[in-house]
Amino acid sequence: MELFGIVFGAIFINNFVLVRFLGICPYLGVSRRIETAMGMGLAVIFVMTIASFVTYFVYHLILIPFNLGYLYIVSFILVIAVLVQLVEMVIQKQSPALHRALGIYLPLVTTNCAILGVAFLNIQEGFTLVESTLHGFGAGIGFTLAIILFAGLRERLDLVNIPESLKGAPIGLIVAGLLSIGFMGFVGMI
Repeated sequence: MELFGIVFGAIFINNFVLVRFLGICPYLGVSRRIETAMGMGLAVIFVMTIASFVTYFVYHLILIPFNLGYLYIVSFILVIAVLVQLVEMVIQKQSPALHRALGIYLPLVTTNCAILGVAFLNIQEGFTLVESTLHGFGAGIGFTLAIILFAGLRERLDLVNIPESLKGAPIGLIVAGLLSIGFMGFVGMI
């Protein structure tokens, strides 16, 4: 039950984009179409899950035993950068169209504060290896859910008559705020 609570909490209650407000750059930048949002979401799920797994080992088996705990930020960024490069190479090889659609936002996953944030929270919360990995997976699912919902709403907004002063970023930020309010309704469930 505790593992379910960690995953459910990462997806809905403490959604990294809509509740913690981390990872806003790719959230706003890649959410014009559902297809690109899905590709970014899958990349983030992979990187968050694997980064949570690997950073657990880096922190507990390398940094802490050698009294190098103060290097955790640099170490975590290095792990995330390597994983993102791996994901970018795979996407470029398997789906060149998706790679072009994601553009600059795919390398920006390296500096995505949501991915770094999940690694930090795993350490801060004292999660075990399994809990860390599931927390990373749940956070990735939550990011993907948020970006796909937002992309779907933005696609619908392209079809309606919106006042000129609200077109583009203003209506996008209003919709993102309303989604955020909706997800904050999950607070207190677990």
